[in-house]
Amino acid sequence: MRVAIACDHAGVSLKRHLVELLRARGHEVLDLGTDGPESVDYPDYALKVAEEVSAARSDTGILICGTGIGMSLAANKVPGIRAAVATSPYMARMARAHNDANVLCLGARVIGEGEAEEIVDVWLATTAQGGRHALRVDKIRRIEERYLCRPENPQTPIAKV
Repeated sequence: MRVAIACDHAGVSLKRHLVELLRARGHEVLDLGTDGPESVDYPDYALKVAEEVSAARSDTGILICGTGIGMSLAANKVPGIRAAVATSPYMARMARAHNDANVLCLGARVIGEGEAEEIVDVWLATTAQGGRHALRVDKIRRIEERYLCRPENPQTPIAKV
């Protein structure tokens, strides 16, 4: 599986750990930064991963900041992205199985390396269940389309739900 991964300054150590883990398990990893302790803006890195996943250049994405929340907020602005914060394997499983989430957001100040490994393992092993859940995900897609704006007139929605 091709995994795009990025973090802000709070997630550098956890990102490095997960990159090594993913590569050791045979995954292709696209590391989009950051790599140092200098303060950076998490939306810049969320956008990099979200665009990779949205364009289907990567199968899934992993974003890491202090809590995972900021990364998820930013990534979810990209059409086609369903980013979810997970602080447990159960949350990761449900995000994938029920919500067809395609970007995992982790909080480096909330979970440790061991928990992150478990969450990532479950994330990568779980697929969308479809059925009634697919209908709900389609409703999310229609909401997204409703609020996408035309470039020539930012106030005009592209589609109606």
